[in-house]
Amino acid sequence: MTGPVIGALLGHWRRNPLQLFTLIAGLALATALWSGVQAINAEARASYNTAANTVDEAQFDRLRRTDGAPMSEQTYITLRRAGWLVSPLIQGRLGDLRLLGVEPLTAPRDLLTTTSTNIQELAPLLGQTPIAIVHPASAALLPATVTAQIDRNAAIGTAVMDIGAAQSILGRVGQIDQLIMLPTQPINQPDLSGIAPHLTLQTAQSGTDIGSLTDSFHLNLTAFGLLSFAVGIFIVNGAIGLAFEQRRSTIRTLRALGVPLRRLVTLIVVELTVLSLIAGAIGVALGYVIAALLLPDVAATLRGLYGAEVGGQLQLRPIWWASGLAIAVLGTLIAATTSLFRLARLPLLAGAQSRAHTISTGPAARYQAIGSAALLSISFILAFTADGLVAGFALLGALLIGAALALPLVLRVVLGFASLRARGVTMSWFWADSRAQLPGLSLALMALLLAMAANVGVSTMVSSFRLTFLGFLDQRLVSELYVDTQSMAEASAIQSYSDPRITAILPVQSVQAQVMGQPVEIYGQRAHATYRDNWKFLSNIPLPWDQMASGSGAAINEQLARRSGLQPGDVISLASSEFTVVGTFGDYGNPIGQVIIDEARFNTLYPAATPRRFALRVAPDQVADVAGQLTRDLGIPPIQVINQAQIKAFSLAIFDRTFTVTTALNILTLSVAGFAILMSLLTLSAMRVPQLAPAWAMGMTRRQLGLLELLRAVMLAVLTGLLALPLGLGLAWALLAVVNVAAFGWELPMYLFPWKYLQLGGLSLLAAAVAAAWPALRLARTPPADLLKVFSNER
Repeated sequence: MTGPVIGALLGHWRRNPLQLFTLIAGLALATALWSGVQAINAEARASYNTAANTVDEAQFDRLRRTDGAPMSEQTYITLRRAGWLVSPLIQGRLGDLRLLGVEPLTAPRDLLTTTSTNIQELAPLLGQTPIAIVHPASAALLPATVTAQIDRNAAIGTAVMDIGAAQSILGRVGQIDQLIMLPTQPINQPDLSGIAPHLTLQTAQSGTDIGSLTDSFHLNLTAFGLLSFAVGIFIVNGAIGLAFEQRRSTIRTLRALGVPLRRLVTLIVVELTVLSLIAGAIGVALGYVIAALLLPDVAATLRGLYGAEVGGQLQLRPIWWASGLAIAVLGTLIAATTSLFRLARLPLLAGAQSRAHTISTGPAARYQAIGSAALLSISFILAFTADGLVAGFALLGALLIGAALALPLVLRVVLGFASLRARGVTMSWFWADSRAQLPGLSLALMALLLAMAANVGVSTMVSSFRLTFLGFLDQRLVSELYVDTQSMAEASAIQSYSDPRITAILPVQSVQAQVMGQPVEIYGQRAHATYRDNWKFLSNIPLPWDQMASGSGAAINEQLARRSGLQPGDVISLASSEFTVVGTFGDYGNPIGQVIIDEARFNTLYPAATPRRFALRVAPDQVADVAGQLTRDLGIPPIQVINQAQIKAFSLAIFDRTFTVTTALNILTLSVAGFAILMSLLTLSAMRVPQLAPAWAMGMTRRQLGLLELLRAVMLAVLTGLLALPLGLGLAWALLAVVNVAAFGWELPMYLFPWKYLQLGGLSLLAAAVAAAWPALRLARTPPADLLKVFSNER
């Protein structure tokens, strides 16, 4: 019996290939967006793990040649004899293998960060056969003369060995790429410029865990991927629902022939599972393509914002393709749950009734209204109480799903009101017919609502961030030139340099410390009009700059204020001295806290700190001349003299690439919503003939019917867009005031961009019109014979 039942079920798809295409394509698109995002996240996290399992020289200060060329071993020997505690390092490539050479006897103990091997374990092997610490997957890349010490925690594609052996293998005997500085150095050291003037000191990068720092970025990507998947699932839900509706006579016949209901339901579940696996496989393949296209921009974003290096080559990792297939099957079964539940509860012969499923879903609208009200109430409560990323995304989910469930109810009320106010037979029929078609289009309209709201919300967030970021750059980069010095001699020369075109030389100096258990950077800032006239506080006490100049006040960034619960007027302790918090300032892009005090007080508390960077106030038209003069008079390399405009241009370039991925996902989500409308209208067009035939028989032309169908789709899109605008603004507020605060520690002001919203509305209407054009054209070209067949059984 099972074989014939399967044949009968599959016969529906043979007779309705368009509906099968809708189901497969909708699920494939949804899975593609989800798996593409997961592929990007998996690649980034794999890169973080690789970085954590290799020689982490970035955590130490380093010495390099100014010109970037290798240095000689004699330089290393000279520095060691002069009291500089440094350790040499060399690196190169052997085909696909990255080879790192270190000096085990002088290297810091925690230079090698793999958990199962310590750098000093190489010391007993000196003078013996060369040995390299390597991952088992990369052991075959080593030369035959090198013995592999397998370490599964090592980075794939990287081998670590003694520097002497590495120099020999690389053919660079006597050369060193850089010198790692040990954390503890002698107090009295000769100046670097006196013993190795050709070297440049590069300070260590922040010790912040990159994986933790970027979690919020990846969580945002995951949220957008899930939203895109939800939009696609609306298509799947609609296709499955229509399939059940059209197969009700087949199901009635099978049950009347004795097929048990449990077996019938089981076979339908198996059928949908197989279809979802096929669609999921197609979606994973498309997701790979999407991820490969977006990965370079993601890598640039993570590198620019967090200093995280992400490989540009995408690998087929089980974690994301398996999740893609799993969510495709799970999404399909969830989408089919309602239809399966209805099937299980229908009486044996109820399927013969033309409105059996409509009758059985009478209470559905009431349950939908209750669910919508509950979710919107939850989102309202979370708007005032949400604290953390999980609560923030719960707020977004409740808001979006609650609004989507409310959309058909609101449209039904609006269409009912329009029907009551209609004048003329044609318009009365149009509004009544639109209301009747609403159940079939509601899922597609929900998808359009979510897509438009996401576009409004994200575009508002990005544009607000851009305006705020521009203001932040104008505030923080007030000075026209910034000079980085590499030695005390250069720093002294800059501070004593005299040029009538330079109106002020402002040192930039800082130390790292802890305030209320939070890691912070403490800056000593000179009392000058540059800061007083340009810096704006988010909140402050009266006369904040005067109190800072007196040495008793400190300004803190918003991150430190939020994490420590500090307010203007509170007292903090720095180096056993108390300071009054005079104000909080915006510090966008900084993952840690920051404190600013007066320069004189800073020098008293931290006498060992010396300024290595200087801000120069110069007339804008003299910037290039002054920069060139500094190079000629003081010998400072041009690369160390930075034009403010260059910093801003670089920062904005990073910013623009940062949101390329979210913009692309928004466009893809809107495209999926347009596809949902197209598939819904195409599927319904064949079912519309019995409803349109009476209107045609009473005198309306087929062309008029087609135009009315197109008008209906555009009208519903307009109404959906009007509802999407406030929903999108609510989404933007939640992203800026809740999610962004939880993820990064600062809140961004929200700005409105009416012109962008009009553009988005026009684009959405265009998408709806294009999607409705084909079904409308098909209806307009319906043969009269098909319309007459509707009356074939009339008496």
